[in-house]
Formats: sequence, C-alpha cells, structure tokens
Amino acid sequence: MADISMLRLFKTYLESTPQLILQIYIIMTSDNCTFSQYVSIMVSFSSISCATADYQISLRKSLPDKNIFSTMSSKLMYFSYKLLTLTSWILSIALVTVLNVKASLILLGVLWLGGISWVFKHHTSFCKSKAAEVAYRIIVGIILMFTFFNIKGENTKMAQFVYYATRVLMTIAIVAACMFWKSLFNGKIYQSFVIAAVVASLVLGLVSLSVYYKFFHPSNYYAKDVIDGQGGERNETCRIKRFLVQ
Repeated sequence: MADISMLRLFKTYLESTPQLILQIYIIMTSDNCTFSQYVSIMVSFSSISCATADYQISLRKSLPDKNIFSTMSSKLMYFSYKLLTLTSWILSIALVTVLNVKASLILLGVLWLGGISWVFKHHTSFCKSKAAEVAYRIIVGIILMFTFFNIKGENTKMAQFVYYATRVLMTIAIVAACMFWKSLFNGKIYQSFVIAAVVASLVLGLVSLSVYYKFFHPSNYYAKDVIDGQGGERNETCRIKRFLVQ
C-alpha cells in the first residue's frame, strides 16, 4: 500500500505540481480567466496535499513500530498543514515567475540542489542498485523543493525548524520583491490578493503544523499493544522503513 502511495507521490510532484505552477502563471498573466480555471487550481492544491497526506498515512500503517493516525482529526490537521504550506509556497513561486522566469528557474534549481545535498548527506539506501538510488535521491530532492520530509525517520525538530525558517525568509523576500517591482504586474488587482493569500496561508500553515505536533501527532497517542508475529512483520518492513518517514 505504501509503495503505491509513494509512486502516486512521485507522480504528483514530478507532474502535477509543475503543471499547477504553470497554470497559475498563465492565469496571472492573462486578462481572460474563467471560473472553471480557478476551481481547477483549488482542486489541484487539494489533490497534491491529499497525495502527500495519503502517503504518510499509508506509510505509518506499514510500519509496526510507528503509531498510526488513529483519529480523523489528526488526518485533517496534517492535511491542513500540508495544504496551507504548499499553497503559500506554490503561489510564491508563481509570483517569482511573473516577475522573472529566469529568476524562478534559478530559485527552483538552487532549492533542488539543496534538497539533493540533504538527501545525499543522509545516505539513503532505498534502492538495490546505485544508479536507481541516485535517481531516487534526485526525485526526493524535487519533493523537498516544495514540502518537508524526514528522509530517514530521525528526530526532525531542528531540521524542520531550519526548513520552515528558511521558507519564511524566502517568502518575505519574494513578497518584498513583488511590492518593489509591482509595476511589472501592470496594476492588476490580483497581486494584492495573491500576496495576502501567500502570507495568510503560510502563517496558518505554520500554526497548523504546531498544533498538529502538539496535539494530533500519532506519537501523542498510546502505542499499540505488541501482538504475536510482530517480529516477522518488522523484518518484512525493513525496506519500507527507508522511505520518507515523517
């Protein structure tokens, strides 16, 4: 089940996310936009967040030493955290693209290299062959461009703080650039709305993240009782434990 969710996650960030950024860019630079286009964007945001949350839920079900999402509220809070932070960042990238396409590509390239460096630093071992492992790390680097993942199931308190502190600083820089070069938006009213959405969704996303880890994270619930045969299940899941565990 987690394998399927992982493939869906890869497809989402390799295909759906770039398409969403392009779609938002086209709408922001076009004078004629339809209601269906806005609906399509909202559906895409939800779909990306659902794929991310579904992977995490499926992964925890596959790991006997990890607590599962036992309540709907914990799932919804995790989904909200991902939806809001992803929305803020994707809109930010779209704003940079409107300002300067080359600057947007450079930003994404730097983030991708940073993500790959982080993955290589942790020496993941998901694939059997070296070539496949390199490809896997490259894809994970792309995912890290948009959202945070704990790539080895380690304590992520400091890593997550650095990730989102950097995200906040980059968002502030992007918003400041948009305000400084607002003439490039040709006075379109959407600029103010998008900037407001970027800031609001980031703040609410970080609040949701804090609330999730404080009250709704699976580790806050009682651990499951040890059942017969669990040792065998642990051996069977040794490979999947190398997945992106958060």
